[in-house]
Amino acid sequence: MAWQPQPEPLSQLAQALRDSLSGHDPALQKNAEQMLKQAKTVPDINNYLVFLTVTPTSSSGLDKTSYHSARSAAAIMLKNNIKNNYKTMLDESKLYVQSNILAGLQDPVLQLRSLVGNVITEIVRQAGIMGWPQVLSDLTAMVANRSGTSTSDAQDGALGALLKICEDNRRALDKAYEGQRPLAFLLPELLNFMGSPEHRIRSKSLAAINFFLNSPVLPTVKENINEILPKIVSLATDPNDEVRRNVCRSFSLLADSMPDLLMPHLEGIVDYTISQQKDVQNEELALDAAEFFFEASSTPSLRGGLGPYLAKIVPVLLDSMVYSEDDQLRLEGDEDDADIDDDEKDIKPQFATSKTARSDNSGTQTPQQSNGQTKASENGYAFEDDDLSDGEIDEDDEDYEIDPEDEWNLRKCSAAALDSLAGEFGPAVFEKTLPWLTENLQHKDWPNREAAVLALGAIGPGCMESIEPHLPMLVPYMISLLSDAQPVVRQITCWALSRFSGWASHLDGTGKQEFFEPIMDGILKRMLDRNKKVQESAASAFATLEEASNVELTPYSLVIIQQFVKCFDRYKDKNIYILYDCVQTLAEYAGPRMQEQQLVDILMPALIKRWEKVSDQSREMFPLLECLAFVATALGSKFTPYAEPFFMRCIRIIQQNLDETAALQSTSYSDQPDKDFLVTSLDLLSSIIQSLEEPYSVELARKAQPNMFEMLAYCMKDTNHDVQQSAYALLGDCAIYIFSELQPYLPTVMEIVLHQLDLGLPTDDPETAFRVINNASWSCGEIAMRQKEGMGPYVDRLLTKLAVIMFSRDVPESLNENAAIALGRLGIGCHQQLAPHLANFAPVFLQTMQKVAWTDEKGHAYKGFAFVVLDNPAALEQCLLPFFGEMANAPGVFLTGMQAEGPLQVFEQVLAGYKKMIGAGWDAYLQNLPQPQEQALRMLYSF
Repeated sequence: MAWQPQPEPLSQLAQALRDSLSGHDPALQKNAEQMLKQAKTVPDINNYLVFLTVTPTSSSGLDKTSYHSARSAAAIMLKNNIKNNYKTMLDESKLYVQSNILAGLQDPVLQLRSLVGNVITEIVRQAGIMGWPQVLSDLTAMVANRSGTSTSDAQDGALGALLKICEDNRRALDKAYEGQRPLAFLLPELLNFMGSPEHRIRSKSLAAINFFLNSPVLPTVKENINEILPKIVSLATDPNDEVRRNVCRSFSLLADSMPDLLMPHLEGIVDYTISQQKDVQNEELALDAAEFFFEASSTPSLRGGLGPYLAKIVPVLLDSMVYSEDDQLRLEGDEDDADIDDDEKDIKPQFATSKTARSDNSGTQTPQQSNGQTKASENGYAFEDDDLSDGEIDEDDEDYEIDPEDEWNLRKCSAAALDSLAGEFGPAVFEKTLPWLTENLQHKDWPNREAAVLALGAIGPGCMESIEPHLPMLVPYMISLLSDAQPVVRQITCWALSRFSGWASHLDGTGKQEFFEPIMDGILKRMLDRNKKVQESAASAFATLEEASNVELTPYSLVIIQQFVKCFDRYKDKNIYILYDCVQTLAEYAGPRMQEQQLVDILMPALIKRWEKVSDQSREMFPLLECLAFVATALGSKFTPYAEPFFMRCIRIIQQNLDETAALQSTSYSDQPDKDFLVTSLDLLSSIIQSLEEPYSVELARKAQPNMFEMLAYCMKDTNHDVQQSAYALLGDCAIYIFSELQPYLPTVMEIVLHQLDLGLPTDDPETAFRVINNASWSCGEIAMRQKEGMGPYVDRLLTKLAVIMFSRDVPESLNENAAIALGRLGIGCHQQLAPHLANFAPVFLQTMQKVAWTDEKGHAYKGFAFVVLDNPAALEQCLLPFFGEMANAPGVFLTGMQAEGPLQVFEQVLAGYKKMIGAGWDAYLQNLPQPQEQALRMLYSF
């Protein structure tokens, strides 16, 4: 007998679901949530939830509105249950859900149909395509109304569910299951639906196909593209705006994924997208049209073809950059708000940025530096490219309000496309832009002035040769706009000026005084603007100016730091985040100048004041710790008086995070503490250890409670790749700077390193996993440089692990190089253990090392390798000439500069040994080298 719900439990569940949404009555809501928590333990709870979701009329005594709320809550709870517990659900419950949930797609209420679509999508995500094989045929049959019973709403609901399935299972749908690819069945159905008389069906079917036009295009789509493209074109003149939006999206996607397909039709597509972008009454459609120009201008094989159409494209892009009337009204209400505290919801969470691998693979040791916070106006039209589905909420974004100015829109898209076209066509774009600039730069209406400055900044780098003669007039005018009455004009002018700061900073002395110093001074002053958005734009612009100017900024360090300190006193919480970026960028480029005592005495009290205000749990701790890492590196030993409180607090933050992780692992919660606390704390510890003289670093490590190296071992084993990457960077720094303290912990540490040097470890993010292995290889090499003979117990396993990495062609080249360097350095102390294996690894070792620049690391690696060769010279017979060639390529200054630390002496021993082995044929053998290498070998070495 088919399952049926019991009336009383059904009624109680419906009321609890309704009450769970009673935000006006917290007690009622809490009680309902408790009931629902208990209900989850009932074996057939999901059957009840399905029944409520798909049953349009109430038998529970709830009125229509309350019952609708209960059904919506039931669908959401069902989706979450499936997401979290599908694998443990009873088979009969899974069957009931799959057999009945599709009925909910016929609901007349759009919200319910959408929620049911989410449930269906989640089942497919959890069960896989073959876990519910009939769902695609059932849904397409409903859309096609093959039974003759589907309503228009049911067709729309079924296609909405198909749309979600296509979005979430793009690749899975094109895999072969028992010789059949689901997409081969689904694609013709979607193409057929594009001819429906119902605009909702036409729009959603094309939207579903668009998911498969993303790069890389799937095989089934490529095979059928000649049937797909005419269908898209047939909808280009559709009367429905949403259909035409999807047509524009199709062209944008194809511009990126299959540009060659569009080239023969480019003129028609350009004319079409221009006509859609000119629809000022529909900004969303205009934006989708503008996206084509952005994508096409960013695709090398397509943007060149846009040249003949610049006279059509550029004016439309320029006109689209003027704020709409609605935006103008909104912006004209901006107030002087610099003294008003920020609401927490206004501050978008900041995250520790990804780090590059510790060794840059040329052998040069560089701090794990990042660019800190994203600059709000880095390109004036920055947009976020994320993986969220339409309508999906990023949980991290739920608690803060998105400023409309931060959203990707028509104006920003048009500016970005213009920027890209300027980079390709330079003078031609300037020629088409100049008349518009002349008309608008001094326009009486601020929106036109603002758009003109945006356009000038957008084309600046790409059209610099054409613009440069006009800059003596344009720069002073833009500087005057920094005092414009309208905040948004001041805001965009900061950004635009920063785009020309690289040019101005590299002028001669007079030019600097005339242009660079006024630009710098103007942006600095706007950092203390009475409007917080202008402050934000100015701070971002100044960080860009710092990067563009690089060391040219050094003479101005004092005046810059004085202004930064005023900003620390004035800024509210949100803009402080960008101020940290300014400070760390100055520290990066000003370098030694930052060590002047006057600068230290001004900057450090401001940072300490903020440090004392920020709690251990505040998300502001991330950018602050990042900033301090740069400052510590720049100050070097001058950081010593300040180091201990920072060092010990990092230890405390790491311990708190590890304790919290351990506590959660002992419960059923799947959440993890925020790992950015670990990443940024580990990075600051690295910077402090690098910066201080050894006795002070050693003292800090000894005093740390709990023990730093025991905590480091936990971090090296963390499941988060960013944490591991920073942990291995700290390990390497400890080996370099405080090896005496690290040495007692090497038995534990080396076992963890050996485990990490494994390409077979499962990972869902190979790129970051490779960076972890990179740092592990580097730290292993640094330990080997100091432990030398003590590495004996690990040599055989290290050789195996490093050789696998070195021989692999499925990893980044930089990882091959770091593994080779580590293996070579291992040879300094353990060459006798490596010598029997020389013939096996020498050819790939030499081939890899040839790509590495001559630095101390390469010198150490070759010194160790040469020791191995001396122990087993016969094993190098097949690749002796390449080794001699590498010796000949070594710069003489490098060899003498490294002195006894380098490979010079052992290279000479190797050459003398082979000369003795080869005997009378030695000179003839060396003639096998190219003549310049033979001459260099004889000049560099005594043998």
